Amino acid sequence: MATDLGELLVPYMPTIRVPKTGDRVFKSECAFSFDSPESEGGLYVCMNTFLGFGREHVERHYRKTGQSVYMHLKRHIKEKSTGAAGGAIPRRRNGKVFLDLELNRDFNGEDYEYEDEAKLVIFPDHFEIALPNIEELPALVTIACDAVLNAPSAYKKQEPESWEEEIQVSRHARSLRQPDNGVRIPPSGWKCQKCEMRENLWLNLTDGTILCGKWFFDGSGGNGHALDHYKETKHPLAVKLDTITPDGADVYSFEEEEAVLDPQLSDHLSHFGIDMLQMQKKTENGHHTDNNARPRVSEWEVIQESGMKLKAVYGSGYTGIKNLGNSCYLSTVLQVLFSIPDFQRMYVGNLQRIFDYSPLDPTQDFATQMAKVGHGLLSGQYSKPPMKSELIEQHQQKGISPRMLKSLVSRGHPEFSSNRQQDAQEFFLHMINLVERNSTSSENPSDAFRFLVEERVQCCQSRRVRYSQRVDYCIQLPAPVEAATNREELLAYEAKRREAEENTRAPPEPVRARIPFTACLQAFTEPENVPDFWSSALQAKSAGVKTSRFASFPEYLSVQIKKFTFGVDWVPKKLDLGIDVPDFLDLSRLRATGLQSGEEELPDLMPPIVLPEDTRDNSMSSLDSPEIDEAAVMQLAEMGFPLEACRKAVYYTGNMGPEMAFNWIIAHMEEPDFAEPLTLPSMLGPDPFSSADSPVGATPLDNSPPEESIAILTSMGFPRSHTIQALKATNNNLERALDWIFTHPEEEESDALSNMADTEPNDNAFSNANSHSDSTLSPDRETSGPRVKDGPGRYELFAVISHMGASTMSGHYVCHIKKEGRWVIYNDHKVCLSERPPKDLGYIYFYHRLSSS
Repeated sequence: MATDLGELLVPYMPTIRVPKTGDRVFKSECAFSFDSPESEGGLYVCMNTFLGFGREHVERHYRKTGQSVYMHLKRHIKEKSTGAAGGAIPRRRNGKVFLDLELNRDFNGEDYEYEDEAKLVIFPDHFEIALPNIEELPALVTIACDAVLNAPSAYKKQEPESWEEEIQVSRHARSLRQPDNGVRIPPSGWKCQKCEMRENLWLNLTDGTILCGKWFFDGSGGNGHALDHYKETKHPLAVKLDTITPDGADVYSFEEEEAVLDPQLSDHLSHFGIDMLQMQKKTENGHHTDNNARPRVSEWEVIQESGMKLKAVYGSGYTGIKNLGNSCYLSTVLQVLFSIPDFQRMYVGNLQRIFDYSPLDPTQDFATQMAKVGHGLLSGQYSKPPMKSELIEQHQQKGISPRMLKSLVSRGHPEFSSNRQQDAQEFFLHMINLVERNSTSSENPSDAFRFLVEERVQCCQSRRVRYSQRVDYCIQLPAPVEAATNREELLAYEAKRREAEENTRAPPEPVRARIPFTACLQAFTEPENVPDFWSSALQAKSAGVKTSRFASFPEYLSVQIKKFTFGVDWVPKKLDLGIDVPDFLDLSRLRATGLQSGEEELPDLMPPIVLPEDTRDNSMSSLDSPEIDEAAVMQLAEMGFPLEACRKAVYYTGNMGPEMAFNWIIAHMEEPDFAEPLTLPSMLGPDPFSSADSPVGATPLDNSPPEESIAILTSMGFPRSHTIQALKATNNNLERALDWIFTHPEEEESDALSNMADTEPNDNAFSNANSHSDSTLSPDRETSGPRVKDGPGRYELFAVISHMGASTMSGHYVCHIKKEGRWVIYNDHKVCLSERPPKDLGYIYFYHRLSSS
């Protein structure tokens, strides 16, 4: 028999591999479904790729790859034998359990026992070889089988993978000196103290200066002023401002030239008035709660409908999602997305096509994993009512565990890749972004959420206006506490709270602010001040106000209530408020109107380049010889570029470093005057071709994006024409332009209009030709612009995501979705009919558009 088995396996020996260090063995879940060794058909693990497949999908993998040898894993769950007293006989050790898998928590370990079975299966004849079978199998096969059986499940390796390298403690952390210079850092409104950038900002832990980081290849980053500051002062440590959480922050050592740990970070931050490192603890159900926060039992009970006897529901669309450890933010967003027909059609309607054309490693394919989750939620296969005759009599609902999708969508993300609680609204936008990036065809379900916002900016002195448009997927509404209907009650509570605090007595019962939804909308429509507004009419900074309106209405509208804020001590806190959100919403009055009769537009002029302070005075003192960073010029010239071209590049990029100048060179090197000497209008006198009305020193835009932005994108290899279209479509925002390029391949631009699908009859996809509005938008959108599904602004509420807890970094999320005319609560794996959906305590509201009829 040994000879027969050896001869049988000889043709397949080259395809059988022994798992090496770093190989992930997917022996706990199918790549295409949620089948596992506990499923009826068990799980098949490919002995070459170590991917797992359920009985329904293993044939597809065999046909696609030609891999014939699989290990079939099956776990049997049996009720324990009972003793004379009727109780289960305790067993300390079960020798029949040899798979390194997590025990199913749905079954009480004291009442049930596990028995594992493994065998080799050879396709296509399904020839089976029982394991272990050491004596009869070739040595290589025996070693490979033993390695697969003893390998940890792929998911047990995911936790360390979020740390690509071990970060060491900085040698400066314990000896860092912080002078008492009185610097206090506010919780918001930061900008670089050298160039006024508002992104990639670093706080120097010695003197409290806020400066921008280094420029990155993708156009993000900054101008390197934080590094320049270190070179001048030798203050070694800096912390990235937008990474500070209760668990720590990103700290960089300029002297050690690497990311480091700072054990004294809490003390170093408190020196500047920042108190973010609040202790947290993890409760038994996997939800984070605050140690110091007084629990709001009423909020948890109301949102989860704890005191009511809720009826469990099963079947298609009523499948729960197991909590993977603070993953409820992910679960609620997925439940809402897959209740929308666009997502159902894209991923579940095209299930077989997606699976058939999936790559060789489907665990790393976004469409495959979305289809897998969508099918798991909508098929009803994992949501079956308990049967008394079955073993799972006490099992409420199996549900699904979207580990593969979570691992894929969070890879490389500093927050979502962790096991900490996250903001559901941020994850919703993250998922929309991933859908955009992975929807290269005309079918893009995120189109349902996309809408255009018209922003009107007015110069308060000249009264001139500028209109622009931007793409958005979620409307954020302020929560004006001053508009609360129970204002007197709130004032009385605040007085009692202060009195109790002064007399060290127990605080009174908190009072929740009741805010009308109309007040939130009113606050959204109110003009807001524009910080650092530069008026092209005055050629100087001035006071400016901005108002926002809908240039188009989406098919599905997501509304976030801005309940979270930062206190003066930087501790994030949640405003305790309730909002009377309506079931039906009419936003027609918020339709954008565009340029109105009698309004005068601001000139299309760019602000002058802001030079660093150390060169600004010198450049003003000598107009004949503009100040140029000669070191940067020489660095570029050493690359072989003409000297005069290097001087022009450094000048036109505002002395912002060789990286920016290099991109300017790449973008302009084909121009005929590329190597000619630098000439400036101020050196030659008035431009004979300029209009007499043109302000001196202004740069006309000619409706074209800034050359610096074009240079950055073209340096990445994108065609110049495509780059200009992307910048125009995204209001010259580099990050959004890069996303636009990826989601609008060049060859598809001509078909942009034909691909626009609209479920509303007789409604044009662009609001400037919308039959529901007489308004005309300015400027007109081009055919290469973003696709929108415009229609009337009347909506009906269909889903609510609610948050319990004092901060987005703690607590728990639950969602309520209206299905078949009734509200359903999705609380992790539990799905029940809702008796009293807490619409007033929601965090994110989802509306669907009502038909024009």
